[in-house]
Amino acid sequence: MRPEFAADRIVVGVNDPAYSAGPCLVEGCQRLARGHGMCAGHHHRWAKAGRPDVDEFVASTDPGWARQRPNRACRVEACGYGVARKGLCQLHAQGWERSGRPDFEQWLAAGPPPIKAPVAEACHVPGCLLWPQAAGPLCHAHHSTWRANGRPDPVVFAREFAALRVPSDQVIVLARLPEPLRWELAYVIQCRHDERASRTPPEVVGRLVSFLLEADVPSLRDGDERSWRKAFTASGRRDSNGRGLLVYAHQRVADLAAGSGWVAEYPREVWQLRRLGYPGNLTLDFTRIAQPWLREATKRWTRQRLATGVGLEAVRRGLTAVTRLAGYLQQARIDAPQALTRVVLEGYLADLSTGVPTAHRRQVHIGQLRGFLEAVRQRGWAPLHPTAALFTDDNPPRPQRGPRAVAEHVMAQLEAPTAIAAWSDPAGAVITLILIRCGLRVGDATRLSYDCLVTDPKGAPYLRYVNHKMNREALVPLDEELHTLIRAQQARLTAEATAPPVLFPRPTKNPDRAIPLSTSTYRAALYRWLESLDVRDEHAHRVHLTPHQWRHTLGTRLINRDVPQEVVRRILDHDSSQMTAHYARLHDDTVRRHWDAARKVDITGAAIPSEPGSPLADAAWTGHRLAAATQALPNGHCALPIHKACPHANACLTCPMFLTTATHLPAHREHRAQVIELITRAEAQGRTRVAQMNQDVLSNLESIITALEHPEENDES
Repeated sequence: MRPEFAADRIVVGVNDPAYSAGPCLVEGCQRLARGHGMCAGHHHRWAKAGRPDVDEFVASTDPGWARQRPNRACRVEACGYGVARKGLCQLHAQGWERSGRPDFEQWLAAGPPPIKAPVAEACHVPGCLLWPQAAGPLCHAHHSTWRANGRPDPVVFAREFAALRVPSDQVIVLARLPEPLRWELAYVIQCRHDERASRTPPEVVGRLVSFLLEADVPSLRDGDERSWRKAFTASGRRDSNGRGLLVYAHQRVADLAAGSGWVAEYPREVWQLRRLGYPGNLTLDFTRIAQPWLREATKRWTRQRLATGVGLEAVRRGLTAVTRLAGYLQQARIDAPQALTRVVLEGYLADLSTGVPTAHRRQVHIGQLRGFLEAVRQRGWAPLHPTAALFTDDNPPRPQRGPRAVAEHVMAQLEAPTAIAAWSDPAGAVITLILIRCGLRVGDATRLSYDCLVTDPKGAPYLRYVNHKMNREALVPLDEELHTLIRAQQARLTAEATAPPVLFPRPTKNPDRAIPLSTSTYRAALYRWLESLDVRDEHAHRVHLTPHQWRHTLGTRLINRDVPQEVVRRILDHDSSQMTAHYARLHDDTVRRHWDAARKVDITGAAIPSEPGSPLADAAWTGHRLAAATQALPNGHCALPIHKACPHANACLTCPMFLTTATHLPAHREHRAQVIELITRAEAQGRTRVAQMNQDVLSNLESIITALEHPEENDES
């Protein structure tokens, strides 16, 4: 513990964000800001003045504290005594009362008799010009304060009263606490200061000190977290900040006593992840795995996954899967690893099919178990039976999900300028537009770094972000409008202070603005925004959507704007085209539009007529899709029904069912050159039959190329 915290009195700085929201708004006042940005004294003065406009009040009020302001003098002219009551000194107040309490203002105007000044010219407190009271050295107000402080030496009192002292609300006093409780709380305050994840005002610490004194315990370790919560509630305190600090204090002291790191945490049955460096208070509970061998293997698997960077959510899913398997094995009275056979696992899969209703959850569950069993076998964590394994085909078929993209009718309402302007917080509007136009996952968007903008050599802007799911950095193009909005968000942050590390800092409990906005906070704001807009679908029903649907919407929009799927994959930063295909459900409509618009010719170069939208065109389109799926050719498509045998095997260019378009012209030209070379070589070698067979192919190629290069001549003929 550092010396500044190992003390009976800890003085906090006005500008230290770990304790304070900053100094009082009144210029020249250096006390901690509390209510409405003012210190306790100025806030009291503002409330007493009738709560006027804050800006006007802080600009006009005296910056001095109450003890620094001059005491009021008696309202009687030429009287230098301080006010005792009713705006009068003690002597003039008695005179007014003896006169029968006449009209006060008239009595003042008549001129009360003057009072002789005392021998001492002024109060001994430096800066006070009032006459001292009676034969003492202090004026009426300072004399009252002197008596309230135990009548110390007047000279010492006057000197200390004028000195600028640290206000009590900037001092944390721990001297009254017993040891080791005093040092435990000092250590906790140091932890809070260093973590800088929450503000700890001294008055909150003071209330906790009062509670601990009433509890009469020597250490925070005398109870567990639950008992401390219960005791705080039983004390009748309605202080969520004090209760939160108490729980935090108990956790930090317990962590210090228990030790941290893998050496200390691994042997425990419940892992406190904060002791392993993870934020928050998440735990991993192994107590429900009854079999010792299975529990040990699970702990080793979990440690290995955490050490290799697997996400916490995936690790927790794996633990849940093994825990459920452990419960089944316990019911089946299977205790040894050698007894875990394929037969047992098949029984468990049957139990899983009835206990876990959704196919997706069963797939995740089975996938986690398969990985666990493979890891145990590969690393020798337990002597499993040779047949103890799960396979890919153990997964249930996953039901086809419908399109998740938001309807364009709804998107038009959400993207309207008036709708975006309805955001109360401009940061929320920027996040929303990033999700809509860039397709980021909501957790990636809220955790953007402050310096997330980059440009290429041509000056085109890009958004740089971390794909937390894939644990890698990625880039996505930006339009100029969104680029400008992000720059404006950066400017708002730097206008308040230096640039923080994140673009969207959490608005509360974030002294250094280093903690990003949580996804739950954004979702709550999003739902409030949607409710205020009253967005309706085409059936006039209120719309409910999730931020991730905008990712699907962007993918669908790009696909239907003829953006190649590989480009869409790069924009969405998918690992595989299969992932991107999930966003391409409407791709067939786009391809159909191109198919209808394309000019198709057969092997003779004759155009094939097609009427888009007609039943014949629909049938031809279906045939094209089947052929493309089963009989795709490098330079065209086969129009022969797939249930018929092809009499032109390996000779599609002589097949009357062959169709092609101008898209394949480069392939046709290359093919023609190859055929000419083949015919020339065959004739030179005397292979007349080969040359004759390829002459038909060459003739058809010439007709096709001519028809595709000069479509107008074919139309006239």
